[in-house]
Amino acid sequence: MGIRILIVEDEAELADFVVRGLREEGFTVEHAADGDFGWAAMRSGEWDLIVLDWWLPGEEGLSLVKRYRGAGGTAPVLFLTARDAVPDRVRGLDAGADDYLGKPFAFDELLARVRALVRRRDRSAEMTLSHGDITIDLAAQRARRAGKPLELTAKELALLTFFLRHPGQVLSRTRIYDHVWDETFDGLSNTLEVHVMELRRKLEAHGPRVIQTVRGRGYMYEAAPSPGSGSGSGSGSGSGSGSEDS
Repeated sequence: MGIRILIVEDEAELADFVVRGLREEGFTVEHAADGDFGWAAMRSGEWDLIVLDWWLPGEEGLSLVKRYRGAGGTAPVLFLTARDAVPDRVRGLDAGADDYLGKPFAFDELLARVRALVRRRDRSAEMTLSHGDITIDLAAQRARRAGKPLELTAKELALLTFFLRHPGQVLSRTRIYDHVWDETFDGLSNTLEVHVMELRRKLEAHGPRVIQTVRGRGYMYEAAPSPGSGSGSGSGSGSGSGSEDS
């Protein structure tokens, strides 16, 4: 779902910091801890961005980016490394990297470079996700309804993105939780219900209900009913509470 980023970094603490930070910003992030696992992930996945360390156990980053470009890989590559001498930067860029950020770094700068690289991709059609009157700019991580901006948290945006990628499908709580929270649903937490309730509140400030509750099964996103269509699952009273079906 959303923008998919691969982090290839062997420093566990740094990798955890970057992965958590990017996930909190609404990106879908996977991590490989060495060059060999990194190459397996690079060649097997459809990535929107690869963040790559230079010094890695197994195959080093410079070799990885050369192999990736040689195999036809097109995702932007951002080198994240302490090798910041000018000759090293030149070698990395010549090998096929798109940008370079030296360690240590500020997360805000990393985030800005990530967004810039994602926007730069020649994938404009795929960078916008829309259904009905709701549109999400995946690169800028912004959403609109009926042309009006929605002030969503990163988790609300990730939740809405998941719904828009599966319109008309009944999505179980377990499936939503696994994809949006990257955690196993324990059946007891009301985290999902609270987020759905708040997302509904923000969406319904600009139009009728589009996230429906399917009792005993989960939730479904469907286009808003046309005006005057009478009663329906989209606007029933009381269905916005967090305790509607457990």
